[in-house]
Amino acid sequence: MMTKEMYKKKMEKECEQKRIVESDPYRLKFHIQPPMGWLNDPNGLFEKDGIFHIYYQYSPFEPQGGTKLWGHYTTEDFIEFKEHEPFLFADWRYDERGVYSGSAFVEDGTIHYFYTGNVKLFDRDDYDYCNNGREQNTIHITSLDGFSHSEKQLIMTDRDYPADMSCHVRDPKIFKKSGIYYMVLGGRDVNSHGCLLIYRSEDLENWEEFDRLSIPDFGYMWECPDLFELDGELFLVFSPQGLEEDGLNNRNIYQTGYCKLDYDFQTKQCTFSKFQELDRGFDYYAPQSFEDEQGRRIQFGWMGMGDATYTNEPTIEKGWQHAFTLPRQLHAENGHIYQMPIEELKNLRDKTYRSTIGDFKDPNFGPCIEWDIQFDESVPFTIKMYGDIEISYDGKLLKMSMAESGYGRDWRAIEIDQIKDLKIMLDTSSIEMFVNNGWTVFSSRMYPKTAMNLSIESASEGTVAIHSLDSVKIENNE
Repeated sequence: MMTKEMYKKKMEKECEQKRIVESDPYRLKFHIQPPMGWLNDPNGLFEKDGIFHIYYQYSPFEPQGGTKLWGHYTTEDFIEFKEHEPFLFADWRYDERGVYSGSAFVEDGTIHYFYTGNVKLFDRDDYDYCNNGREQNTIHITSLDGFSHSEKQLIMTDRDYPADMSCHVRDPKIFKKSGIYYMVLGGRDVNSHGCLLIYRSEDLENWEEFDRLSIPDFGYMWECPDLFELDGELFLVFSPQGLEEDGLNNRNIYQTGYCKLDYDFQTKQCTFSKFQELDRGFDYYAPQSFEDEQGRRIQFGWMGMGDATYTNEPTIEKGWQHAFTLPRQLHAENGHIYQMPIEELKNLRDKTYRSTIGDFKDPNFGPCIEWDIQFDESVPFTIKMYGDIEISYDGKLLKMSMAESGYGRDWRAIEIDQIKDLKIMLDTSSIEMFVNNGWTVFSSRMYPKTAMNLSIESASEGTVAIHSLDSVKIENNE
């Protein structure tokens, strides 16, 4: 359990630890990261009255994870942020072991939050914490401003889920269609088959079981589902656990991707398209999207990976771990989701260097840059940085590889017929590469020990633009 009073009392003693975290040279300059401790899934994202609210899974005092709260940032422009005290605390019988992931739904001026309250039982010593010994409660609160909230309301417990489900049912997200509210929950049944549970409501208060969707032999658990319409198509983004590695695919321990759904909400007939990974890098999981007041669908992902063999040892030693990806605007075309950094991030640009590929020389802008490369023709190339990070293309295979800077990260790749353009966003300890206007993306943490030392070799001509990037500004509003 972690109440607000417990948090405040402990935080008063952490001034020195915060100073250590803030002085870490690997602290990111333009990504959301925890003030200290641990961050994972994005939660409860929305915009209301021009203010974006960004909540996240947060363990303030344990860089390798502990009891989860909801941390909280706000921004009006994605350049200047305010850091607020945690929004949700693990202070109730039904969420005492952690305020787990959830989402926000705004309607008629009221913000509705739904999240999973985690409870772990210790009254017996024979629990497996999969089919017994754990409660995953669905909880509802409301707010008018995103800072204070109503009393917690228990919507569903394990007894309300289908009888053949394990104790792992979580991460509610709301989708409205034809005046009806649908809640999607990620689940694992007692036979360790991943699935999506769908509940139906007419008032956001009373929910009834509606449908269950699954793909045969497709992982043992589906986490963090996000059901939404994008450019006239219906998509399910989710994070299946338990997929076997398949050549270049599914090389992370857990995956995140999407299927286009052909789903009839009347007959419940459903067809899944082929699952496609959203990000081919080492560090990407549990994304959540929302529609802003301009009608854009914006998505954040967790730039981390649970249970990975590679590590973030340099930041753990300083008392913090993990970050979000850049906010990305989503676009769909022919069943494929494209992702690109949102336009507001261009306001971080400072100095600019331009050249042709053949005349390229590293402008030594570091440590934070936006690197845009346009190729006249698709031919093999090699890009190097930091001495041991390489991006290469042989005409068929695009590959990102790391050595010492990766702290166990080795390589990830994808087959691709041609490459027209690359956008590479480098922060002090992260890289995000957007390929062919966001057709695919590679995201990873990295911990280089040398200067950038950028180079590019290619038989193709083309243009290069590098922008140095300023830091976002964060005001502590606790």
